[in-house]
Amino acid sequence: MSVTLDPQLKQALAERLRFYNQLGIYDFYRQETGTPIEEALMEESAQPEIQEEMTPRSATVKPLPQDDLLSTANPKPEVGVADHTQALKIIREDLGDCTRCVLHKQGRKQIVFGVGNPNAELMFIGEAPGADEDIKGEPFVGRAGQLLNNMIKAMGIQREDVYIANIIKCRPPGNRTPERDECDTCLPFLMRQIAVVKPKVIVALGAVAAKTLLAINAPMIEMRGRWYDFRGTKLAVTYHPAFLLRDPRQKKEAWKDLQMVMKELGWKVPTKDSE
Repeated sequence: MSVTLDPQLKQALAERLRFYNQLGIYDFYRQETGTPIEEALMEESAQPEIQEEMTPRSATVKPLPQDDLLSTANPKPEVGVADHTQALKIIREDLGDCTRCVLHKQGRKQIVFGVGNPNAELMFIGEAPGADEDIKGEPFVGRAGQLLNNMIKAMGIQREDVYIANIIKCRPPGNRTPERDECDTCLPFLMRQIAVVKPKVIVALGAVAAKTLLAINAPMIEMRGRWYDFRGTKLAVTYHPAFLLRDPRQKKEAWKDLQMVMKELGWKVPTKDSE
């Protein structure tokens, strides 16, 4: 249902959109109330029941309605750039030495943008950089990153074949869970990265990534094992590698999720379980 805005209000909103464009923010997303990000860690830390078999199901994330007002905003500068590497560079330049949230004052050393194949069929999205990532400036390079590399190799591909990013691009102090406003501030840049890479499949690593992207509140055991239609891209949910380091018993469950992804992409599925 369309809403007719007062012309003066519409002009004021358009000016506000242009202001955010100058900050590098072009997309805005409505999140339901009552689903705080802080709940995510509690649910992922809980021990889920082991399921013997997992039958892939599907679910759809309803797209947000597009208001005509958004068409008055300036287009994203990377739109129309055919070279994905150059388009991602434009987004990174828009991000700059970001000071849009409090994390730039809380000890972060550098921004961790994203890494990998800019034309990847598969994209992994985690929660936030840790200490090792903050030092190197690349996502998933610590212990959890080494496990993710092994998971990728078990799929029959290399780390360089996929694209890897996080919900937020700065390390929270003490590796705490990202705050709601931090996720909301960083999310538009991640959405622009996704739009450039155009992966066939996205894998959300962990509860924070899944709940932020899908704007739903559900335990991991319910989110796993099904497909979500995420803005025209298939999205699956699995455990974060850091959680698998804490509870290695769940590696077989994560491997089931990755097998589901491989089947969707038409890749050969190895018969041997991941260790």
